[in-house]
Amino acid sequence: MALPLMPKATAVWLVENTALSFIQIADFCGLHELEIQAIADGDVGMGMQGMDPIANGQLTKEELERCQANPKNRLKLATSTNPVPKARGKGARYTPVSKRQDRPDGIAWLVKNHPELQDVQISKLLGTTKPTIKAIRDKTHWNSPNITPRNPVTLGLCSEADLEKMVVIARGRAAKLEKAESKAEDAAKKGETIDQE
Repeated sequence: MALPLMPKATAVWLVENTALSFIQIADFCGLHELEIQAIADGDVGMGMQGMDPIANGQLTKEELERCQANPKNRLKLATSTNPVPKARGKGARYTPVSKRQDRPDGIAWLVKNHPELQDVQISKLLGTTKPTIKAIRDKTHWNSPNITPRNPVTLGLCSEADLEKMVVIARGRAAKLEKAESKAEDAAKKGETIDQE
């Protein structure tokens, strides 16, 4: 159940400014009825600034009047007309300075043990660039003689869950490509047999 922002401050305002029952206020704010009673008695929330749920758009005046008219009615939180912020996708992963020298080893391990991973996936996983991955793959990296493939999870460059997720995605993509290629081959074979007849 959705609750108003700052439930205690909202309860203080509702106790002070409305004729709602303690049960209605408790239900709306997600608090116990005795807590609302304590707020009304001045035992709890003394000196707390009440927060007007109508002013901040969490409750409509009509809804408040509807519930004040009948103590059996329950307040419903108003749906916001404000646009919901979109979750920002993760950008480049930050790698601490102390672990940056280990990144080429992690890249080499991924290239060797998971060839199905695309450069974009490795880049997202380890926070590196495509040219660096290409240089390690081609063994043209400036530090190639000193690169030893090591698991990026044990190096602390990524989590096991993130690595598994990327591998599953890559294998799924590879399976789809393989299936599409086999369908194309089957179609080509059927086309050849029709032409021969």
